[in-house]
Amino acid sequence: MLPIRLLVPGNIHHNSGGNAYNARLVRGLRKAGTDVEVLSVEGAWPEASAKDRRRLGSLLVAWEPGAGSGQAVGVVDGLVAVGAPDELEYAAKAGKAPLVLAHMIVPEASGPAALESEGRALRAASGVICTSSSTAYALKERHGLRGVRVALPGVDPAPVAQGSRPPNVVVVAALLPVKDQLLTVAALALLKDLEWSAALVGSDQADPEYASRVRSAVMDNGLNRRIRLTGELLGEALEREWEAANLSLLVSQAEAFGMVVTESLARGIPVVVRQGTGAVEALGLAGLRNDDGGLRLPGLAVPLAPDDPEAPAALAEVLRRWLEDAGLRQTWRTAALDARDRLPGWDRTAAAVLAAVEGTAG
Repeated sequence: MLPIRLLVPGNIHHNSGGNAYNARLVRGLRKAGTDVEVLSVEGAWPEASAKDRRRLGSLLVAWEPGAGSGQAVGVVDGLVAVGAPDELEYAAKAGKAPLVLAHMIVPEASGPAALESEGRALRAASGVICTSSSTAYALKERHGLRGVRVALPGVDPAPVAQGSRPPNVVVVAALLPVKDQLLTVAALALLKDLEWSAALVGSDQADPEYASRVRSAVMDNGLNRRIRLTGELLGEALEREWEAANLSLLVSQAEAFGMVVTESLARGIPVVVRQGTGAVEALGLAGLRNDDGGLRLPGLAVPLAPDDPEAPAALAEVLRRWLEDAGLRQTWRTAALDARDRLPGWDRTAAAVLAAVEGTAG
């Protein structure tokens, strides 16, 4: 089995989905008997300095590609790769092109230069592995790529959450504009007449200015006794938040997959996501077909246009129905509990990545 050298960005310090995926992938690969070396690449990726890019270039050509027994295969996190197209092209010319592990696409708003850099880096790679079908589709459409493989995130088994009274809503995501916690706060502010509590669980250091805006919104709406901002939590502290949750929200403006969705379902917690994002794929991953062929989801995908002034009311309407309708709560809960046994494990993720590595090396 070919050894792997995985290059990951050193500038993402909060518990991002990409970081979590990389860590669990490494564990899955090692469990499968693969020798994996992980290198943290310093730099403000994807906009690293020339010095940082030169260091990456040296790393890319510092080992032999996987053309023979015992020779390591390079895999570069997409956040690093798209910031260094020159270095990937140089490695390709030297016969040492790595694979790229793409967690997300470069946003259109980043501009033509960033999109061109993404295309050059991915075309220079020996192969592209995407962590969601939506990312794979977008990259193929944008850059005309072929042979893109998908390795969906797995999920660890977890105990069933017991929930709380009154119902408790949890949002597990770093406080970032793309995660749109301000929308959640605005929606909950329209439900003061009902009993509920909520927890925003995620780093407040990834974007301190946005985190401050979220805190102010909670205070300005008089919700400081009902919405808790916990900061980033790990281990037992995070498990306590999951245990107390009745519903999980992930209404990000953009989401490649949304591992929080499957982590919620692993605990029997239904999820509300934003329609049109990769989180819909995660929600439907363990859905059941009804007798009429329709998909019974453990939650709901809600159409919420970015910057739409009506979006808070639309989300509040969904949450109001869930809070007031015990039958709906039970339907979603039952579907989430049923989903637990159909969620993929990280062994499947590792197997998909290994198949891509071996296919490239072969």
